[in-house]
Amino acid sequence: MTTNGGFEPVFCTIVPPHVLDRLAQAEDPALAGPARRTLQRDAYERTQRRLTTVVGAAAVAPLAAAESGKPHRTVHDARHGTKLPGAAVRREGEEPGKDATVNRAYAGLGATFELFLRAFSRDSIDGAGLPLVATVHYDRDYNNAFWNGDQMVFGDGDGEIFLDFTLPIDVIGHELAHGVTQYTANLDYFGQSGALNESVSDVFGSLIKQYTLGQTAGEADWLIGAGLLAPRVTGKALRSMKEPGTAYDDDVLGKDPQPSTMDDYVRTGRDNGGVHINSGIPNHAFYLAATTLGGHSWERAGQVWYDVLTGGELTQDAQFTDFATLTVKAARARFGEGEELRAVSKAWERVGVRTL
Repeated sequence: MTTNGGFEPVFCTIVPPHVLDRLAQAEDPALAGPARRTLQRDAYERTQRRLTTVVGAAAVAPLAAAESGKPHRTVHDARHGTKLPGAAVRREGEEPGKDATVNRAYAGLGATFELFLRAFSRDSIDGAGLPLVATVHYDRDYNNAFWNGDQMVFGDGDGEIFLDFTLPIDVIGHELAHGVTQYTANLDYFGQSGALNESVSDVFGSLIKQYTLGQTAGEADWLIGAGLLAPRVTGKALRSMKEPGTAYDDDVLGKDPQPSTMDDYVRTGRDNGGVHINSGIPNHAFYLAATTLGGHSWERAGQVWYDVLTGGELTQDAQFTDFATLTVKAARARFGEGEELRAVSKAWERVGVRTL
């Protein structure tokens, strides 16, 4: 049940199940209801991916005369339904309309395409000009965004806990980066390999945000999903790469459970073995490497991570030690025995992940 070089069905959401589980238990039905419906919808979509026989194919066929090195975007409107992809409302080259959500999705697809092309010489998600497809206004009060193996999908949020999921550009970048992983290392979505899958998406989501804002590593906030939480929530984002475990601490949402080092590694059977939780460890390693080196994160640390993701040596079931070891190897191959190698090695040491 695999195609495109053995890709397995993919369904990756930005909001972790443990957050929605906590919300679903809220006493206030205005909070619990949307969370429960979102969990049910996510479970349905996840099952659909497992039943799909063609994985990784574009939801819109490639344009016959498409120009390489140019984005080919289509944004659809589900109109609060769940049929995908929905009605096409903005195609490549068309002027912005009145719907700000559509415009943000279109711009986010473009920003993601540009970073991968300019910084990594990668032509779209698959490296071969894959059309970028997004659907907005998915379902009602839907508290998530996801990559389903074919396209991006954005909910509008419930307005109580989550706002429109197109607001943070790193959310768009994060989910599309799952597509890059799908077409390259195709990391298993469980345990440490799953946490690496999530971390890689956070890394490139953050790089897309930094690239768009023209920020250096020292200027970046290193938050994932800043601007997504509604004003009533005591928190600043979904995750922090700088300080994992500090993104939120809220009466309803609970406290951010991410560890920053292996000392606090979480062993759990939930969330595919804690993929959204333990991703804090490799996230923090990237933050440490990038900020130690300074400058633009995509120019050195980002290159090392991309080399590992696309180099062909990263196995689908890779553990943290495997990934860390390959980053050291990649840093040496690209930059020699200089500060890049030292920064990468030290970053993994500081988070408690050994290299071989």
